[in-house]
Amino acid sequence: MTLTETLDSLKYNSDGLIPAIAQQFDTHEVLMMAWMNRESIAETLETGRVCYWSRSRNKFWRKGESSGQMQVLKEFRIDCDADTILLLVDQTGPACHTGRRSCFYNKVEGDQVIIDREVLIDPKTLYA
Repeated sequence: MTLTETLDSLKYNSDGLIPAIAQQFDTHEVLMMAWMNRESIAETLETGRVCYWSRSRNKFWRKGESSGQMQVLKEFRIDCDADTILLLVDQTGPACHTGRRSCFYNKVEGDQVIIDREVLIDPKTLYA
């Protein structure tokens, strides 16, 4: 199957979006989840720099455009049901808007939720 046929056959939701999980390519740390559409996928594959679709801003979100914390694509994978994308990336600095390396910093331990990742860069500085 060609790339065009594959991208056309992805199972986008009713808004034309598909979930994308970003994982650090060398450590396998799960960094974040965001949404992509057909156009952001094509741009990502063409440029090698990850581009998402921002639902809140209703526009393309080129990771790092305001923070400088870019994601360079190393590998692009599609799951067996063609309804989720896995992006193996090289992440510069924090991936999370809170200034943490990963968005998955809330950890359930028994009946408590703890924060197990420190802020690397204050968000006020990150987006200044």
